[in-house]
Amino acid sequence: MNMLSLFVLIPALMLLGLWLSRSLNQVRGVMVTGASALLVLAAYITVSFINFRNAGNEGMYLADSIMWYAPMHISYAVGVDGISVVMLLLSAIIVFTGTFASWQLKPMTKEYFLWFTLLSTGVFGFFISVDLFTMFMFYEVALIPMYLLIGVWGSGRKEYSAMKLTLMLMGGSALLILGILGVYFGYGADTMNVNEIAARHAAGFIMDPSLQRMCFPLVFVGFGVLGALFPFHTWSPDGHASAPTAVSMLHAGVLMKLGGYGCFRIAMYLMPEATQELSWIFLILTTISVVYGAFSACVQTDLKYINAYSSVSHCGLVLFALLMMTQTSCTGAIIQMLSHGLMTALFFALIGMIYGRTHTRDIRQLAGLMKIMPFLAVGYVIAGLANLGLPGFSGFVAEMTIFVGSFQNVDTFHRAATIIACTSIVITAVYILRVVGKILYGKVENKHYLELTDATWDERFSVCCLIFCVAALGVFPLWVSNVISDTVGPIISVLNP
Repeated sequence: MNMLSLFVLIPALMLLGLWLSRSLNQVRGVMVTGASALLVLAAYITVSFINFRNAGNEGMYLADSIMWYAPMHISYAVGVDGISVVMLLLSAIIVFTGTFASWQLKPMTKEYFLWFTLLSTGVFGFFISVDLFTMFMFYEVALIPMYLLIGVWGSGRKEYSAMKLTLMLMGGSALLILGILGVYFGYGADTMNVNEIAARHAAGFIMDPSLQRMCFPLVFVGFGVLGALFPFHTWSPDGHASAPTAVSMLHAGVLMKLGGYGCFRIAMYLMPEATQELSWIFLILTTISVVYGAFSACVQTDLKYINAYSSVSHCGLVLFALLMMTQTSCTGAIIQMLSHGLMTALFFALIGMIYGRTHTRDIRQLAGLMKIMPFLAVGYVIAGLANLGLPGFSGFVAEMTIFVGSFQNVDTFHRAATIIACTSIVITAVYILRVVGKILYGKVENKHYLELTDATWDERFSVCCLIFCVAALGVFPLWVSNVISDTVGPIISVLNP
């Protein structure tokens, strides 16, 4: 059996173990064991992939294919390259830390973790797949559990948020399947393997440009909805605000990355002619996402909404960098996906822990938390500094790489868009410092808060793991950049022949 299939098999065994569990301790044991196994597997494959590349090998690592449905040429085809291997590592980290962030969750803990594990199955399956239909199947598996996870275990307007999220993402899926079928038939209707389609394009078999112009927006918008592309982003803040802590972590940290990954891997890579022709339209939309998300975060009073709109801005920056189509900007986009996944997971974990004690996320009702819960407060400060791009953290590396790469385009349009997007750095500093000053310092206004406790051991462990990863990526970014560049280069050569 291919080692990559363990990313699907382990969650399947976790589902079976959870179903057979009869106590809370058994449920926790299954989750910790499975999440730890996934993290170890992801780390091992990352190291193996680096050794594979250092040995001078090219192409997909651990590639394998088993025919599923011959009439439509659908295969269970798997393999990883530099982009997907770091996405697998990110997913494993978020699932592992999200397990500990949900340690105290009640009621229906078993049922919650069942749906949480199914969601992670879809995420892992998507990143290991290289067959268009298999990717779409795992994509849908990742989306469906979100409705119940938010609608049952969420807070606030959870039913409204869950339904809005589901309808908008399913709408994007409808566009996506149309676009995928267009690519399939446009390239001869005899393979759905992404690498084989790309090889055909390299050999001179180019999909009809008029069909590309029709299918490219379908695929890009289909994935872009999940990547919070303006104006299809409105599901995201409501979904984040109502989701339970670990679901917000996985949702913003990993699930939204499926959007950027799909836009780059399928829409842009397989339809480069349409990308060149239509990219300016989506570049305008992504520039709006970057600035609009940051401005919207400034006027929010709910901690989760602030971070949700911040995610709209930072995920918009991913699509923005990809559409700049330079080697440096696209490398920065992948680093930004990794960085934002870690930072936003840390933010949502801390917000959930603060809310679990104070029972409010309104910054107007929070003050002086540094005196009451110093560990969580310091963690929030670190997350905030990373989010606004302080050197030494992952956010600085990602944003500098993106803006330097974007400015390498010499035309006025691309450089003007880059300058406009750069203003988001200043706006981000405004809302981050405002929130930190408001909720952590000053006099404690609610005397009941003085009786609150600081983080428990499981919460401290989850937060420390994420802080370590954010700092490690910021201090040692070169290994990630090298892993990514080997994969980004061939794609850029197709986009800019």
